Amino acid sequence: MKENNKLIAEFMGCTHPHNEITDATLYNVSHGTFELSELRYDVSWDWLMPVVQKCRQENRLEYFDFVYYALEQCDINITYKSVVEFIKDQNK
Repeated sequence: MKENNKLIAEFMGCTHPHNEITDATLYNVSHGTFELSELRYDVSWDWLMPVVQKCRQENRLEYFDFVYYALEQCDINITYKSVVEFIKDQNK
């Protein structure tokens, strides 16, 4: 999950400052600065829905169908996985 959360943070354009105290990479998201282990895309709709919105805004709408159908199931795990696959495909 950590690597997928990192993938999502990068897709969202989060900057990567370095924390000299803990020697960790920090991610600036809209509501604060977090270490990789603190990113909540996989467990929080509040974190995941802005990612879904960004996926929707991309020009490749045919690939958004998987995310759309996952949302219909109202299951965060399925939606999270479909978002990760969307981003991986986008990065190809």
